Amino acid sequence: MTKPLDRFYPIFENTDWLQRLLPLGIKLVQLRIKDKSSAEIQTEIVTAKRLCANHGTQLIVNDYWKIAIEQGCDFIHLGQEDLDEADVPAIRRAGLRLGISTHDVDELDRALKLEPDYIALGPIYPTILKKMKWHQQGVGKLTEWKSAIGDIPLVGIGGMSVERSPEVFTAGADIVSVVTDITLNADPESRVRAWLQATRGTL
Repeated sequence: MTKPLDRFYPIFENTDWLQRLLPLGIKLVQLRIKDKSSAEIQTEIVTAKRLCANHGTQLIVNDYWKIAIEQGCDFIHLGQEDLDEADVPAIRRAGLRLGISTHDVDELDRALKLEPDYIALGPIYPTILKKMKWHQQGVGKLTEWKSAIGDIPLVGIGGMSVERSPEVFTAGADIVSVVTDITLNADPESRVRAWLQATRGTL
């Protein structure tokens, strides 16, 4: 039986962050690499896989499904544009689990047909991470999505903070995904500890 995913799901752009923060107790993490060469990406994924194995952390690789398969990873995340290029049957044949980003009903329908292992909805709140054609979705949309997807884990992402997390979970999210609330924080270690407290009740 597959182990349930942790409720706290940070996303980092390189393995320096993993090296620094995984020891605090992170059990679910995404490596989202941008603007690197194929060789650099491969090195980062290999390093991330080793670090996550050492800390008992589930690694989810963003986008680079071919390298993830080659390196024996077991979970991939794809955005809608990534789906246009990805060979989902090949991903499944390799035994990888799959998470998919969604923003509207058409994308949700597309995702559900692929029987994903989680569905992400965002941005729930305004986000500075990247420019998107979707603006704030609002927590109410999490409730709609959860009603539609049933037992599939629902990830809320976009503008997340420790302080906002209770209403996100109450609205229907099973997991909260976090980026800048940690990476732009003056004390990322303390922020991770606060997230662990908020999502697990532990320090």
